[in-house]
Amino acid sequence: MQDEEMTPQKQPGSEFSSKVYLDMELLRFTTAGSVDDGKSTLIGRLLYDSKSIFEDQLDAVKKASLKKGSEHINLALLTDGLRAEREQGITIDVAYRYFATPQRKFIIADTPGHIQYTRNMVTGASTANAAIILIDARNGVTEQTHRHSYIASLLEIPHIIVCINKMDLQDYRQDVFEKIKTDFKLFSDKVFPGKDVRFIPISALHGDNVVDPSDNMTWSREGTLLHALETIPISNDYNLTDGRFPVQYIIRPEMDEFHDYRGYAGRISGGIFHKGDKVVVLPSGISSVITSIDTFNQQAEESFPPMSVTLTLADDIDISRGDMIVPEDNLPTQSSEIEVMICWMNQRPLQVNGKYAVKHTTRDVRCVVTDVKYILNINTLEKQVEEKTVKLNDIACVMLRTTKPLFFDPYSRNRITGSLILIDESTNETMAAGMIL
Repeated sequence: MQDEEMTPQKQPGSEFSSKVYLDMELLRFTTAGSVDDGKSTLIGRLLYDSKSIFEDQLDAVKKASLKKGSEHINLALLTDGLRAEREQGITIDVAYRYFATPQRKFIIADTPGHIQYTRNMVTGASTANAAIILIDARNGVTEQTHRHSYIASLLEIPHIIVCINKMDLQDYRQDVFEKIKTDFKLFSDKVFPGKDVRFIPISALHGDNVVDPSDNMTWSREGTLLHALETIPISNDYNLTDGRFPVQYIIRPEMDEFHDYRGYAGRISGGIFHKGDKVVVLPSGISSVITSIDTFNQQAEESFPPMSVTLTLADDIDISRGDMIVPEDNLPTQSSEIEVMICWMNQRPLQVNGKYAVKHTTRDVRCVVTDVKYILNINTLEKQVEEKTVKLNDIACVMLRTTKPLFFDPYSRNRITGSLILIDESTNETMAAGMIL
């Protein structure tokens, strides 16, 4: 669940300088929806109408569309890059695309809709600020819609945009849109309590309300999808209350100018740290005071997520990678017994009492899976208490016992300190992604 790096390249038709581009706010969003709801077409339309496609890419898509006998340019081919995806017209793997407008830069995760690719959806959505849930206007809210909405809720995605697609096949009727909106709200009020949920009627194929306002839906007051993506407030999506600084690396310059310098480098995972704050180092429990907050080329008076900084402390303390610096009056939970919701990502099923490596923030420990409390039926949302065999793409609640305590917050409170992954020690394969309850 690490951040992807964006290469600062100038988009077609735009005049962003490198500095402006790097300083722009970044929004990550994912798509979710049933097969043939038009996820890949929507992303292709978003890129095409915002002039974020290079001419050689567009030429290749035009040729591929003609070859397949399509009536229109098949914009889904911009994201469906695998041969099997193009042959079957479905999305299998997560496709990441990058684009920018004068307001923001974006990372798009186009994720599959098939139930057997649940792990891919979880991977693409794990770092998203927003989720676009597509609903086919002909079919309305389906079981698949409930499933994808629940996964978005499980991953605590703070902003939900429900796009009712293929309105052109329903003659752009307002009553169709209003009925689907009402049906979804009956479900979403339980699944997304207090979340930012908005609804937009669109036609991805023809571009209605994607980048440009629709002339066919003048009754719509929801604006365009791109406008929603550009204006969603995301500055408060991070936990700014609980100070969390997992240490990644110790900085000890080998030069006379900084002979006594000892800094602790990492990325702020929560809260706001100020110069002069009293802090505690975990797991030792030793207290100290922040003497400086160093960035790449200057010192700062404060730091907050997702800044990468180097902290220096007033006292010489034995600190290493995997330790955590926190405010002395706001400590995370420390425990070796942890209840976790996992998405199983490997062909080999989970082994109860099996041993796995755990990566949590910058801390590496080992664990034993002591119990499977239940497996979630993601179609009916029923908890299958009797079922204990966790297989590929299953979502389950399990108990872990770690060899060393972890310092964590519930995933619902902090998506960084509340997440972990399980790894097979013999093969180094990722076995599961977990959300601490």
